[in-house]
Amino acid sequence: MQRIVNDFTIRVATVNGSGSQSSNLVLTGALFRMGIPVAPKNVFPSNIEGLPTWYDMRVTSRGYACRTRDIDVLVALNAATWRDDVASVKPGGVIVHEATYPITEQTQRSDITYYAVPFAALAKEHFPNANLRKYLLNMIYVGILAELLGIDAVAVRASLEAQFSAKPKAMESNLAALTIGVDFAKANLLKNDPFSVEAIPGRNKNFLMMDGNRAAALGSVQGGCSVCAWYPITPSSSLCENFIALTERYRSDADTGMRNVGIVQAEDELAAAGIVFGAGWAGARAMTATSGPGLSLMAEYAGYAYFAEIPGVIFDVQRVGPSTGLPTRTLQGDVGFAYTLSHGDTKHIVLLPGTVREAYEDAMRAFDLAERLQTPVFVLLDLDLGMNTWMTEPFPYPTEPFDRGKVLSAEDLTKLESWGRYLDVDGDGIPYRTLPGTNHPNAGYFTRGTGHDEFARYSEKPEVWERNLDRLTRKHETARGLVTAPAIEETGNTVGIIAYGTTHHAVVEARDMLAADGIATDYLRVRALPLASAIADFIHRHDRVYVVEQNRDGQLFSILRTELPAHLVSRITSIRHYNGVPIDARAITEPLVAVERAPVVVAD
Repeated sequence: MQRIVNDFTIRVATVNGSGSQSSNLVLTGALFRMGIPVAPKNVFPSNIEGLPTWYDMRVTSRGYACRTRDIDVLVALNAATWRDDVASVKPGGVIVHEATYPITEQTQRSDITYYAVPFAALAKEHFPNANLRKYLLNMIYVGILAELLGIDAVAVRASLEAQFSAKPKAMESNLAALTIGVDFAKANLLKNDPFSVEAIPGRNKNFLMMDGNRAAALGSVQGGCSVCAWYPITPSSSLCENFIALTERYRSDADTGMRNVGIVQAEDELAAAGIVFGAGWAGARAMTATSGPGLSLMAEYAGYAYFAEIPGVIFDVQRVGPSTGLPTRTLQGDVGFAYTLSHGDTKHIVLLPGTVREAYEDAMRAFDLAERLQTPVFVLLDLDLGMNTWMTEPFPYPTEPFDRGKVLSAEDLTKLESWGRYLDVDGDGIPYRTLPGTNHPNAGYFTRGTGHDEFARYSEKPEVWERNLDRLTRKHETARGLVTAPAIEETGNTVGIIAYGTTHHAVVEARDMLAADGIATDYLRVRALPLASAIADFIHRHDRVYVVEQNRDGQLFSILRTELPAHLVSRITSIRHYNGVPIDARAITEPLVAVERAPVVVAD
């Protein structure tokens, strides 16, 4: 057999609620400590326990971070999915399975290697506590794989200690389970497969492992957020939970131990949005985190804050919709909705991070943009980025002061004969504001969400309403130059790809696959809405551009068709992936190659 080193995918098939997550993280951490790039993906049901769950670990020395359909090594610990799990393994693969699972006509394959392990019997023999036994059974498979694949024992031990650093008793029992797996594999399993790992010294020394929700929470702390109002909803809850934990540690008074940050768990998402914009009106930097169903409830406040011009940040960790959808599956289905969230002529600022580091950086940037532009800012993660663990470069410490925007102080007001809250003095569509408590008789104004003129006076005059909307349009145009510019990789090819968010990781691998197939591509990654002028320029320079996204309706594709010059619309083609699991490279290459290699029809 030809060895396959550091280039395969492990899938663990188990049951939700069985405690397998800790074991999966220990295995992931051990591979990472060996310097091997590893990309884990957790696919789990939205019920508390009992339904199937899968955890994929892609091991790749090339550093690809997207999922793959090819399963090389399967750990089968769920009898209910045993038959389907066997079918998912590619030819030449390996199955480590509970020894009592039947190998019958449906599960017998001559093109894979089976390793039967009596997991249940081993756990029962060594762990008399039945409640504890089901959790420790999972750590046995870590020991089995460590021995079969050659995972460094020191790395496994270090990962185990990191996972249970706060639970010494759990550390002791899990180490025992790990050792049981190693010893069983040594004594009973004759290796008959090509898969193994080798350490890559120094490869991961400048990386860490983190999920996007925690990164966004840290960015919110660094961005000066002082009010967090939220209502729990999967998959965004851990963002606010991490923010709370971080502020307890880093934003607490040394003498009293009290946080100097306001945390409110509201009664629903509508109330949470109201608290955020109330705090923003008062001069605080405030945020909430939600997902699609919660975003729906925030529509009225989003329109109010857009028109009344009040800053606030909303993190939307997207999941599958419509309705309440699939809470634990990933999609990019809220882009079009968030961009126009309200009931009228509204266009919001939307940031589209694609990496964990960008989740951190965009969180900080969102608070600056919200105050600079005096408007709601939406940061759209998705479940894949928010809840999965990723390899990431360390985050830069902020060096610039906060951008509070056009805020008039009492001293500023003294120099002015008069001012209007919604006057466009500078021509950029952004007015000046004061903060409550400013000690000057001219500081006050009346905030309203209904019609108002430049001096915040109530008005329903048609010309006043039009002037207001025209100014808000100018402000939106100003935002094009303030939001994050698109990332462009271009070498003069005729074919281009446009993507955003976590789709980026599949595009990276897809471009390599396409190049090997003789199709060279350029690449533009949209980082924010409104669309930068560079996007139209990119499309103009290419004969065909494929817009890749993870939703059914091609939402960015639709925005592009609406906002591009008419002569460029025919150059773009939509590629969509929307089955709820993270997009893989083949979901891009297969439809793209089909178009590129389609026979040319010449009219008579």
